[in-house]
Amino acid sequence: MDKYTGKRLDGRYEIHEAIGMGGMAVVYRAYDTLDNRTVAVKILKDEYSQNEEFLRRFRNESKAIAMLSHPNIVKVYDVSIGDQIQYIVEEYIDGITLKEYLDQQKQIKWKEAIHFVVQILRALEHAHSKGIIHRDIKPQNIMLLQDGTIKVTDFGIARLSHNETRTMTGKAIGSVHYIAPEQARGDYTDEKTDIYSVGVMLYEMLTGKLPFEADNAVSVAIMQLQTDPKPLREINPDVPEGLEEITLKAMQKDPKQRYQSAADMLRDIEEFRRNPSARFQYKYFIDEKPTKYIDAIDSARNSDQPYYNDNYDYVENGEESAPVKKKKKPVAAIIAGIAVAFLIVAVAIGISAFMKNKNTKPQDIIMPSFVGKSYSDVVASSTSSNSFQFKKQDKNDSTHAAGIIISQNPAAGTTVKSNADVTLIVSTGIAKVTMPDLSGQTKDQAEQALTNLGLKYSVTKVADDNMDKENVVSTDPAAGTQVNKGTEVKLYVSSGKDDQKVAVPDVSGDTVQNAESEILAAGLTVGSKTYRADADHEKDTVISSNPLNGVKVSKGSSVNLVISSGQPTQESKAVNVYVDLPRNTTNDITLKAYLDGVLTDTRTVNSSYNPTTQLTYSGLTGKHTLIISLDDGKYREYSLDFSAGKSQLNQSYNYTPPPSSSSQNQSSKPGSQPKRGMP
Repeated sequence: MDKYTGKRLDGRYEIHEAIGMGGMAVVYRAYDTLDNRTVAVKILKDEYSQNEEFLRRFRNESKAIAMLSHPNIVKVYDVSIGDQIQYIVEEYIDGITLKEYLDQQKQIKWKEAIHFVVQILRALEHAHSKGIIHRDIKPQNIMLLQDGTIKVTDFGIARLSHNETRTMTGKAIGSVHYIAPEQARGDYTDEKTDIYSVGVMLYEMLTGKLPFEADNAVSVAIMQLQTDPKPLREINPDVPEGLEEITLKAMQKDPKQRYQSAADMLRDIEEFRRNPSARFQYKYFIDEKPTKYIDAIDSARNSDQPYYNDNYDYVENGEESAPVKKKKKPVAAIIAGIAVAFLIVAVAIGISAFMKNKNTKPQDIIMPSFVGKSYSDVVASSTSSNSFQFKKQDKNDSTHAAGIIISQNPAAGTTVKSNADVTLIVSTGIAKVTMPDLSGQTKDQAEQALTNLGLKYSVTKVADDNMDKENVVSTDPAAGTQVNKGTEVKLYVSSGKDDQKVAVPDVSGDTVQNAESEILAAGLTVGSKTYRADADHEKDTVISSNPLNGVKVSKGSSVNLVISSGQPTQESKAVNVYVDLPRNTTNDITLKAYLDGVLTDTRTVNSSYNPTTQLTYSGLTGKHTLIISLDDGKYREYSLDFSAGKSQLNQSYNYTPPPSSSSQNQSSKPGSQPKRGMP
């Protein structure tokens, strides 16, 4: 346990657990005791608390994001810049990164890619209107909620364009696979820099591949500067030509040939979405201007940097008040310049290494901190390897990624002799196990096998003509997959032959009338209709159904529809409600939400997987009452004030688990009255 977990900051924020680590800060899940909500607290790492450069960047982030208020940007609630600790309190996001989603899906459909990109562009359009350039747009900095909502986060290297120059004389800023050519050159950056990164992400979503890949970061950066990407349709012929044109225009190396704003790119996407056969007849140009290379240090020219990823920040050097013209340099210069961006070496280490070569007598040096750095980067550094003898010890650790140094002995700041032995404790990440082949086993046998491996499980009954009843049909993840201990495995268990089951038809995008006809034709009935403002769907068209399309259900079952009420008004405000779940059970719980007495949401939750669940409502003005029930028993009562854009907990009730697990999973039939104390 670190020094913050279990503590309370400023008498208000109870720190529960670390949930992420960035280049300069650690993110914790916390509880705001004043406003009764779960929040994310980003605390600047101790090793940077006295570093003026990192303090400046941390203040930049808080200054930048505090200016922003948009449904697709993570909200900031509080900022504290003190002498001993600096932190930012943000909206807690119950979701995964777009990077994690893409790793799971590999390649997504172009309609889904557009859905994500439109939200990202709207967020950037808002940020750019405030004079803020993100400069590190990548899937790792995009959060994806369960309902498909996108949240842009991590403004750690954002630039306030109205009060700071955007010219760099030192090293590039951003992540190498998504970095714009002008960033790699250290040139002027503006809104079009973010547009380029969006184009790269759209390319990756549509093809399942990055446009530029190589063995090391240096080579990738050179390709960003000099190489044209492979046309999308050569990789994925299903991508419409108009969408390919949009993507490649966003990725033009010359900023003048790109979209000049997020709004420009949005207009083309909206035109394409209305008419997927649309063509834009863009003519693409290769940047014929002499390449301006990054400043280099001669000692780094021959550096070998095989290990890299996009989860880092480049180091930013001093800035000047006006753009600086740079002399042409040979190709070796850019290699050296980018290599320097990955070599963070303390001056004391460099001096001691130099002295070691000049004198046979070992010299006293100050032990630097290796904690939080990549083990492969540390041992690959010629200065570090010449100064110390490293010994590696592996340790399973759920709070650090594999390959990251957790601790060291001797500790940082200790005076040691050059060539001293240094033990580095390195995280192996969460312990992994291989999914067994459970097909054909009984449900009880499969559950026991998963328990023995330290895995959780949930059971879903499916009709199957070829598998005996109560035997396992398949699993998710599939057999042979490497998974983390504690992962929940979905067991699909046969319910027998599919005599009375039908598949829910795909009615998304259909008019209400057509959707009802398709549902009735399939032998099903139309259940509830919930209207929701949605900018991505025309009025009176279906957004989604519950159960989802393709799911097999009994004949006569009800299909509930979510229907677009059209474009949301500018005055509409979103109010988030964070419900802390009971800790006295590990079973699935049926949660229902009633807004002013009308059922608006039904979902299955489990506090052992996620102790908090989030609900979001939009409205214009006025106060409304939200009641949350768990297993049909009243649990929480909130007041939603759309005029103020906030929620307030009014009343809490104890949760009593039902007598059997089966009752927890029992869903209410359409039109039935809530039970166990519900009004």
